[in-house]
Amino acid sequence: MGLKWIDVQDIAIELSEQKPDVDPTQLRFVELREWVLALDDFDDDPDHCGEKVLEAIQQAWIDEMD
Repeated sequence: MGLKWIDVQDIAIELSEQKPDVDPTQLRFVELREWVLALDDFDDDPDHCGEKVLEAIQQAWIDEMD
C-alpha cells in the first residue's frame, strides 16, 4: 500500500528523513510536489494535489522538525 495525498503526516516524515538539510519554510510548492511524486512509496494521481494539500504537507514537515 503506497502513500496517498491524504497521508500528509507520513509524507512529511519521509521527506524530513530523505532531506534533513532542507528548511521546509523556504520550499516552493512546485519543488515540494516534485519531491512527493518522487517518493518510492508514493502511489496516487499527481493531478489530485492542490495548494491546500501542499500547505498541509509543508506544515506537517515544519512540525516534524520541532
